[in-house]
Amino acid sequence: NTAGEVLFTLRKHEPATGMLDLPGGFIDHDETAEAAVEREIKEELNIHIAWMKYLFTTTNSYLYIGIEYKTNALVFEARVQSFENMQAADDVAGYVFKNIYEINLAEIGLPSIRQVIERLRAEKPA
Repeated sequence: NTAGEVLFTLRKHEPATGMLDLPGGFIDHDETAEAAVEREIKEELNIHIAWMKYLFTTTNSYLYIGIEYKTNALVFEARVQSFENMQAADDVAGYVFKNIYEINLAEIGLPSIRQVIERLRAEKPA
């Protein structure tokens, strides 16, 4: 991919089925954030992380089965070993590379993910 492009996933389930999301998920008990990133990327896209760096945290309200959960989203930048065997799996319906400076924020299903993209746009020059 080129500078400014991010790997987005397409949500397979509610909330926001079919809309853009970022790869990721919840941290399991007795798991580090870094181990969760590696596990979620493997589960969702069948790719392996070669390098990652913590960027920032955002707050989130996540509606699941009618209950709103308050969560924190830890945002990491990651590089992968290869995209050769990438395939959508788990709770991901598909994937696409998009330039964060050109993407229509209305395509992103969750407000917290829109906030992440807005912050990345503000922190990194186009």
